[in-house]
Amino acid sequence: MFNNEIVLKKDSDGTEILQFKRLLEFPNLKHCYTLRKNGINVYAKHNEQDLIESYKKVAKALDFDYRNIVKPHQTHTDRIENVNNSNEEFEEVDGLITDRQNIFLCTTSADCTSLLFYDDNKKVIADIHSGWKGTLKQIGRKAVEKMIKEYNCNPKDIICCIGPCIRKCHFEVDEDVMKLFKNEFEYTGRIDEIIEKGRVIENVQKYNIDTTLINKIILEEAGLLKENIIDSELCTVCNSSLFHSYRADKEKSGRNGAFIGMM
Repeated sequence: MFNNEIVLKKDSDGTEILQFKRLLEFPNLKHCYTLRKNGINVYAKHNEQDLIESYKKVAKALDFDYRNIVKPHQTHTDRIENVNNSNEEFEEVDGLITDRQNIFLCTTSADCTSLLFYDDNKKVIADIHSGWKGTLKQIGRKAVEKMIKEYNCNPKDIICCIGPCIRKCHFEVDEDVMKLFKNEFEYTGRIDEIIEKGRVIENVQKYNIDTTLINKIILEEAGLLKENIIDSELCTVCNSSLFHSYRADKEKSGRNGAFIGMM
Protein backbone atom coordinates (compact mmCIF):
# COMPACT_ATOMS: atom_id res chain seq x y z
CA MET A 1 0.00 0.00 0.00
CA PHE A 2 3.00 2.32 0.47
CA ASN A 3 4.51 3.97 -2.58
CA ASN A 4 8.23 3.91 -3.31
CA GLU A 5 8.74 7.35 -1.70
CA ILE A 6 8.26 6.16 1.87
CA VAL A 7 9.45 3.38 4.14
CA LEU A 8 8.04 1.80 7.27
CA LYS A 9 10.51 1.62 10.16
CA LYS A 10 10.05 -0.54 13.25
CA ASP A 11 12.28 -0.12 16.31
CA SER A 12 13.28 -2.75 18.86
CA ASP A 13 10.11 -2.12 20.89
CA GLY A 14 7.91 -2.59 17.83
CA THR A 15 7.06 1.10 17.40
CA GLU A 16 6.30 1.76 13.73
CA ILE A 17 6.81 5.07 11.96
CA LEU A 18 6.75 6.25 8.36
CA GLN A 19 9.74 8.00 6.80
CA PHE A 20 10.45 9.59 3.44
CA LYS A 21 13.32 8.02 1.48
CA ARG A 22 14.35 11.46 0.22
CA LEU A 23 14.84 12.85 3.72
CA LEU A 24 16.70 9.72 4.80
CA GLU A 25 19.45 10.76 2.38
CA PHE A 26 20.62 13.36 4.92
CA PRO A 27 22.41 11.79 7.94
CA ASN A 28 22.00 14.95 10.06
CA LEU A 29 18.22 14.90 9.67
CA LYS A 30 15.65 12.96 11.69
CA HIS A 31 11.97 12.82 10.78
CA CYS A 32 8.86 10.69 10.78
CA TYR A 33 5.10 10.56 10.47
CA THR A 34 3.43 8.46 13.16
CA LEU A 35 0.92 5.65 12.93
CA ARG A 36 -1.79 4.96 15.46
CA LYS A 37 -0.24 1.58 16.26
CA ASN A 38 1.50 1.03 19.60
CA GLY A 39 -0.92 3.51 21.18
CA ILE A 40 0.76 6.57 19.66
CA ASN A 41 -1.56 9.55 19.98
CA VAL A 42 -0.02 13.02 20.07
CA TYR A 43 -3.16 14.73 21.33
CA ALA A 44 -2.85 16.52 24.66
CA LYS A 45 -6.61 16.91 25.07
CA HIS A 46 -7.05 13.16 25.43
CA ASN A 47 -4.46 12.52 28.12
CA GLU A 48 -1.31 14.47 28.93
CA GLN A 49 0.53 11.39 30.16
CA ASP A 50 -0.36 9.45 27.01
CA LEU A 51 1.02 12.36 25.01
CA ILE A 52 4.34 12.20 26.86
CA GLU A 53 4.51 8.44 26.40
CA SER A 54 3.86 8.88 22.67
CA TYR A 55 6.63 11.49 22.50
CA LYS A 56 8.99 9.06 24.24
CA LYS A 57 8.18 6.27 21.75
CA VAL A 58 8.84 8.53 18.77
CA ALA A 59 12.02 9.92 20.33
CA LYS A 60 13.32 6.41 21.02
CA ALA A 61 12.55 5.30 17.47
CA LEU A 62 14.49 8.28 16.11
CA ASP A 63 17.11 8.43 18.89
CA PHE A 64 16.66 11.92 20.32
CA ASP A 65 15.57 13.46 23.63
CA TYR A 66 11.78 13.86 23.74
CA ARG A 67 12.22 16.97 25.90
CA ASN A 68 13.52 18.76 22.80
CA ILE A 69 10.17 18.48 21.01
CA VAL A 70 8.45 21.79 20.21
CA LYS A 71 4.77 21.58 19.28
CA PRO A 72 2.56 24.63 18.76
CA HIS A 73 -1.04 25.01 19.82
CA GLN A 74 -2.65 24.80 16.37
CA THR A 75 -5.83 26.67 15.50
CA HIS A 76 -5.95 26.51 11.65
CA THR A 77 -4.15 29.82 11.21
CA ASP A 78 -1.51 30.80 8.66
CA ARG A 79 0.89 31.90 11.42
CA ILE A 80 4.43 30.53 11.23
CA GLU A 81 7.04 31.20 13.91
CA ASN A 82 10.80 30.77 14.18
CA VAL A 83 12.05 28.46 16.94
CA ASN A 84 15.28 29.30 18.75
CA ASN A 85 15.15 26.90 21.69
CA SER A 86 13.17 23.87 22.80
CA ASN A 87 11.57 25.68 25.75
CA GLU A 88 9.50 28.02 23.62
CA GLU A 89 5.70 27.77 23.55
CA PHE A 90 3.51 28.90 20.67
CA GLU A 91 -0.20 29.70 20.80
CA GLU A 92 -2.40 29.95 17.69
CA VAL A 93 0.48 28.93 15.45
CA ASP A 94 0.35 26.30 12.69
CA GLY A 95 3.90 26.27 11.41
CA LEU A 96 7.41 26.24 12.85
CA ILE A 97 10.81 26.93 11.25
CA THR A 98 14.31 26.60 12.69
CA ASP A 99 17.95 26.40 11.71
CA ARG A 100 18.98 25.18 15.17
CA GLN A 101 20.22 21.69 15.97
CA ASN A 102 18.62 19.45 18.58
CA ILE A 103 15.20 21.05 18.23
CA PHE A 104 12.53 18.66 17.02
CA LEU A 105 9.52 20.30 15.47
CA CYS A 106 6.13 18.60 15.70
CA THR A 107 2.73 19.35 14.24
CA THR A 108 -0.32 17.16 14.69
CA SER A 109 -3.22 16.21 12.46
CA ALA A 110 -6.14 13.86 11.98
CA ASP A 111 -6.81 14.30 8.22
CA CYS A 112 -5.14 17.70 7.77
CA THR A 113 -2.04 17.98 5.60
CA SER A 114 1.41 17.87 7.19
CA LEU A 115 4.21 19.52 5.21
CA LEU A 116 7.82 18.77 6.16
CA PHE A 117 10.42 21.11 4.61
CA TYR A 118 14.19 20.82 4.45
CA ASP A 119 16.91 22.94 2.84
CA ASP A 120 20.18 21.03 3.07
CA ASN A 121 22.19 24.00 1.77
CA LYS A 122 21.11 26.39 4.53
CA LYS A 123 20.30 23.63 7.04
CA VAL A 124 16.77 24.89 7.68
CA ILE A 125 13.69 22.82 8.53
CA ALA A 126 10.00 23.65 8.72
CA ASP A 127 6.97 21.73 9.96
CA ILE A 128 3.61 23.00 8.73
CA HIS A 129 0.02 22.04 9.59
CA SER A 130 -2.16 22.84 6.58
CA GLY A 131 -5.80 21.98 7.19
CA TRP A 132 -8.37 23.07 4.64
CA LYS A 133 -8.44 26.53 6.19
CA GLY A 134 -4.65 26.73 6.17
CA THR A 135 -4.60 25.54 2.58
CA LEU A 136 -7.06 28.28 1.65
CA LYS A 137 -4.70 30.76 3.31
CA GLN A 138 -1.76 29.19 1.44
CA ILE A 139 0.27 28.51 4.56
CA GLY A 140 2.61 26.26 2.56
CA ARG A 141 3.55 29.14 0.27
CA LYS A 142 4.01 31.43 3.26
CA ALA A 143 6.38 28.92 4.84
CA VAL A 144 8.56 28.95 1.72
CA GLU A 145 8.48 32.75 1.60
CA LYS A 146 9.54 32.92 5.25
CA MET A 147 12.40 30.47 4.63
CA ILE A 148 13.57 32.65 1.73
CA LYS A 149 13.20 35.99 3.52
CA GLU A 150 14.46 35.11 6.98
CA TYR A 151 16.89 32.24 6.32
CA ASN A 152 18.12 33.19 2.83
CA CYS A 153 16.97 29.89 1.37
CA ASN A 154 16.85 29.29 -2.36
CA PRO A 155 13.47 27.69 -3.15
CA LYS A 156 15.16 25.37 -5.64
CA ASP A 157 17.06 23.84 -2.70
CA ILE A 158 13.93 23.24 -0.60
CA ILE A 159 12.40 19.78 -0.35
CA CYS A 160 8.81 19.38 0.82
CA CYS A 161 7.32 16.05 1.86
CA ILE A 162 3.53 15.75 2.03
CA GLY A 163 2.32 13.37 4.72
CA PRO A 164 -0.75 11.15 4.84
CA CYS A 165 -3.92 13.26 4.86
CA ILE A 166 -7.50 13.30 3.68
CA ARG A 167 -7.58 13.06 -0.10
CA LYS A 168 -10.01 14.14 -2.76
CA CYS A 169 -11.86 10.82 -2.45
CA HIS A 170 -13.05 11.76 1.07
CA PHE A 171 -12.77 15.55 1.38
CA GLU A 172 -16.45 16.18 0.69
CA VAL A 173 -17.84 19.68 1.27
CA ASP A 174 -20.95 21.76 0.72
CA GLU A 175 -21.31 24.56 -1.80
CA ASP A 176 -20.22 27.30 0.60
CA VAL A 177 -16.78 25.77 1.17
CA MET A 178 -16.50 24.80 -2.49
CA LYS A 179 -16.98 28.45 -3.49
CA LEU A 180 -14.20 29.54 -1.13
CA PHE A 181 -11.78 27.22 -2.90
CA LYS A 182 -13.06 28.15 -6.34
CA ASN A 183 -12.66 31.87 -5.67
CA GLU A 184 -9.16 31.41 -4.21
CA PHE A 185 -7.70 29.03 -6.80
CA GLU A 186 -9.55 29.67 -10.05
CA TYR A 187 -6.50 31.67 -11.18
CA THR A 188 -4.52 28.41 -11.46
CA GLY A 189 -6.53 27.32 -14.49
CA ARG A 190 -6.86 23.88 -12.90
CA ILE A 191 -10.08 24.31 -10.98
CA ASP A 192 -11.68 21.34 -12.78
CA GLU A 193 -8.93 19.13 -11.33
CA ILE A 194 -9.16 20.70 -7.89
CA ILE A 195 -12.97 20.57 -7.52
CA GLU A 196 -15.20 17.73 -8.63
CA LYS A 197 -18.96 17.34 -8.30
CA GLY A 198 -19.69 14.58 -5.85
CA ARG A 199 -22.73 12.90 -4.39
CA VAL A 200 -26.18 14.38 -3.96
CA ILE A 201 -27.36 13.78 -0.40
CA GLU A 202 -30.94 14.68 0.54
CA ASN A 203 -31.12 16.91 -2.54
CA VAL A 204 -27.91 18.71 -1.56
CA GLN A 205 -25.04 18.70 -4.05
CA LYS A 206 -21.69 17.78 -2.51
CA TYR A 207 -18.23 18.54 -3.88
CA ASN A 208 -14.86 16.83 -3.52
CA ILE A 209 -11.74 18.98 -3.26
CA ASP A 210 -8.12 18.00 -3.86
CA THR A 211 -6.16 19.94 -1.25
CA THR A 212 -3.01 17.93 -1.98
CA LEU A 213 -3.01 19.15 -5.56
CA ILE A 214 -3.52 22.71 -4.32
CA ASN A 215 -0.48 22.42 -2.06
CA LYS A 216 1.62 21.05 -4.92
CA ILE A 217 0.55 23.94 -7.16
CA ILE A 218 1.29 26.67 -4.63
CA LEU A 219 4.63 25.11 -3.68
CA GLU A 220 5.70 25.08 -7.33
CA GLU A 221 4.51 28.67 -7.65
CA ALA A 222 6.69 29.51 -4.64
CA GLY A 223 9.70 28.19 -6.55
CA LEU A 224 10.09 24.57 -5.45
CA LEU A 225 11.16 22.13 -8.12
CA LYS A 226 8.51 19.56 -9.00
CA GLU A 227 10.91 16.73 -8.21
CA ASN A 228 11.46 18.18 -4.73
CA ILE A 229 7.77 17.87 -3.80
CA ILE A 230 7.38 14.34 -2.44
CA ASP A 231 3.90 12.95 -1.82
CA SER A 232 3.14 10.00 0.44
CA GLU A 233 -0.07 9.49 -1.59
CA LEU A 234 -1.82 8.08 1.49
CA CYS A 235 -5.37 8.96 2.50
CA THR A 236 -5.92 8.96 6.26
CA VAL A 237 -9.63 8.17 5.86
CA CYS A 238 -9.08 5.25 3.48
CA ASN A 239 -6.41 4.00 5.89
CA SER A 240 -8.04 4.89 9.21
CA SER A 241 -6.90 1.56 10.67
CA LEU A 242 -3.33 2.91 10.34
CA PHE A 243 -3.85 6.63 10.99
CA HIS A 244 -6.01 8.74 13.26
CA SER A 245 -8.81 10.24 11.15
CA TYR A 246 -11.38 12.74 12.31
CA ARG A 247 -13.71 11.94 9.41
CA ALA A 248 -13.61 8.27 10.37
CA ASP A 249 -13.58 8.50 14.17
CA LYS A 250 -15.19 11.90 14.85
CA GLU A 251 -14.70 13.21 18.40
CA LYS A 252 -12.97 10.00 19.46
CA SER A 253 -10.17 10.65 16.99
CA GLY A 254 -6.59 10.93 18.18
CA ARG A 255 -3.82 12.80 16.37
CA ASN A 256 -0.94 11.77 14.15
CA GLY A 257 2.40 13.53 14.51
CA ALA A 258 4.80 14.87 11.90
CA PHE A 259 8.30 15.29 13.38
CA ILE A 260 11.50 16.78 11.98
CA GLY A 261 14.78 17.84 13.57
CA MET A 262 18.50 18.21 12.89
CA MET A 263 21.41 16.81 14.86
